[in-house]
Amino acid sequence: MITSMHNPQYKALKKLADSTSERRELGQTLLDGEHLLLSYLATEQLPRLVIVAESAEQHPLLARLTNVPVLALSQGLFNTLSPVKTPTGLLLLVDIPPGVAPADSKFIVLLEAIQDPGNLGTILRSAAAAGVDAVYLSAGCADAWSPKVLRGGMGAHFATQIVEHANLIEVAQQFNGLICATALDAPYSLFQTDLTGKVGFVIGNEGAGLSVQLRAATNCAISIPMPGQVESLNAAAALAVCVFERVRQLA
Repeated sequence: MITSMHNPQYKALKKLADSTSERRELGQTLLDGEHLLLSYLATEQLPRLVIVAESAEQHPLLARLTNVPVLALSQGLFNTLSPVKTPTGLLLLVDIPPGVAPADSKFIVLLEAIQDPGNLGTILRSAAAAGVDAVYLSAGCADAWSPKVLRGGMGAHFATQIVEHANLIEVAQQFNGLICATALDAPYSLFQTDLTGKVGFVIGNEGAGLSVQLRAATNCAISIPMPGQVESLNAAAALAVCVFERVRQLA
């Protein structure tokens, strides 16, 4: 049982929990929250380490992790690592998947400079729920494996391929299908567009929208009809409308 915040193992875990650069350098992250833990275990992968709070030494999930090293922390130390308001008492130290998109992807999402972690988590969740094969993130996006994005994704990280630091212009140019960008002045509505073939949706920064260069790499401009008295949707809402319109058309 580790009780000191000066313990080297605890300090290393705390740095990982708090630092994007540390997660990227090590290729590891921490998972907490029952739904997220179950989503990870459903992939039949094993974590590198199980971190357990002193109050949860009989946690039922431990029976599924008998071949994994276990580190016990005092409740106070555990709470400083857990990103959730009500910790499960169990944290998993896991390797971040390499993020390799399928060669025959038919349904992709390209995200340019989505900086809000909550928005990014929601986008990943909607994309995974709609059956998106791969989500490409530009270098300016929030850390996809940060605690807040993981919470927002609710397991989406293990249901679709996530490719960070992607060159979105190259991805768009190499994709053999529609690459759709939403625009208020687009001549065609999303609902008038045939989305039953290979489709990619491009979503830009929450404030600035798409860069001129990326917009030029798209081959389909669509609008989302909004009869109400608002000018636009936020990035996560717009993406959800787009991907589920494709689901509707295929159904």
